[in-house]
Amino acid sequence: MNNFEYKQATDTKDAIDLLSHSPEAAFVAGGTNIIDLWKYNLTNPSSLIDINHLHENAEISMLENGKTRLGAAVKNADTAYHPLIGQKYPLLSKAILAGASAQIRNMASNGGNLLQRTRCYYFYDPDVPCNKRNPGSGCPAKAGYNRIHAILGTSEACIAVFPSDMCIALAALEATVNISGPNGERNIPFSQFHRLPGDRPDLDNTLEPGEIITSIDLPEEGFADNYSYLKLRDRHSYAFALVSVATALKLNGNIIESARIALGGVAHKPWRNVEAEEFLKNKEANAENFSAAADIILRDAKGFGYNDFKIALSRKAIIRNGLMALNPTSQLPGAQPSA
Repeated sequence: MNNFEYKQATDTKDAIDLLSHSPEAAFVAGGTNIIDLWKYNLTNPSSLIDINHLHENAEISMLENGKTRLGAAVKNADTAYHPLIGQKYPLLSKAILAGASAQIRNMASNGGNLLQRTRCYYFYDPDVPCNKRNPGSGCPAKAGYNRIHAILGTSEACIAVFPSDMCIALAALEATVNISGPNGERNIPFSQFHRLPGDRPDLDNTLEPGEIITSIDLPEEGFADNYSYLKLRDRHSYAFALVSVATALKLNGNIIESARIALGGVAHKPWRNVEAEEFLKNKEANAENFSAAADIILRDAKGFGYNDFKIALSRKAIIRNGLMALNPTSQLPGAQPSA
């Protein structure tokens, strides 16, 4: 790790100003990802700008328009256990609690969760080429050990996956990311915040230089009655998803009025397919229709050898999670999904 300066921002404007005067600096909140990147020599900031004390970004509040605002500096655990989130957005709470460990959730911030970098083995190994670290150097994962890698939205340059659980629920809920920067404020629909790799896999999101996430807005509709988050992984805790699914349904009896399905562990960003969600509208909520929706979602899925199993696993997960969303109590330990 390199020597660095430590600076503490007093508010959002001060944080932006500090970064503008030190382009090689980095913001630090919980530090749960940047420290890993630093230890592996994947980032070497000249200074750390501490943004933990930006009080304007440290609250969860209900807005006048019925939306809910999550401060970017609020810790993941505080978000998951907040009464408003548990009551109105239980899908988000469940997804957060599926991630990492209790200790990390106590430290990790909401804004930082959105900015996690991939856990690709090759990205973390400085002795091998990687287009995310060094554009144009190659992607050894395609012909290498790619068990955890993407099956959707890949490119010739990269097949890495995005690791967050929280973001999969935010994608399904159609959140909005609020940004401040040298050129003012802007709001980014969640579907447009993270990027597919294309020919620039080194760019994970659409933040511009010098910008900072201030908050995340959740829409009024929280799908509190019919939802489910399913995370399939190698071990029950402190493991990233091989496949995860966030499902949110609005039902009229057993007829689906609207559906949201977002997948994690399968692409460079949280993956949604609007065509599949439109297909489910006005149809019965049953295994047959969830299976047909899964076929649409996975129509262009492609494995790379070791991760071929993810296609079948994703299909089963989509169907299972759709059935679980019909009865959220089925997610309690020992319960069985609805038939």
